Amino acid sequence: MSAECKMEPVRTCIGCRSRAPRSSLLRVVSQNSHVVADVTAVLPGRGAWLHPTPECYRLAVRKRAFGRALRLHGEVDTGNVENRLNPQVMTNE
Repeated sequence: MSAECKMEPVRTCIGCRSRAPRSSLLRVVSQNSHVVADVTAVLPGRGAWLHPTPECYRLAVRKRAFGRALRLHGEVDTGNVENRLNPQVMTNE
């Protein structure tokens, strides 16, 4: 198989639960009970994937998907991810 035929990894969005190429999703990780956007997808630790849209972010928050996907207990602070998606998230609520 040549390098041109390589398949891109597919991940599942924790918001809408649809599968998409890794490059179209935003990786998030937990750092000290804060969920942070991992734009370069290289931060250590368990990661979860999310479409970078307000709709998928809201779905993930409503379903409490961040805590479940990242195996966090208690209150989960997603402020960093919300700020990353601004201004869309703040204006569409």
